[in-house]
Amino acid sequence: MWTVMYIAPTAKIAEMIKSKLTDEGFLVQTRPVNLSKQQFEILVPSGELEEVQEVLNSILHP
Repeated sequence: MWTVMYIAPTAKIAEMIKSKLTDEGFLVQTRPVNLSKQQFEILVPSGELEEVQEVLNSILHP
């Protein structure tokens, strides 16, 4: 089951996060939240959620 773990404000940020998490070995999907707002959900397998959150925090808050 895929779980939304973050909503990125732009496609560029969503792709950057996806790339970095993928480089760390995680499975990651992105999908638009709403076509008019251009926000993107970052989804990961629910079993990896806690581990991915730790890595995401280090990406967003270096």
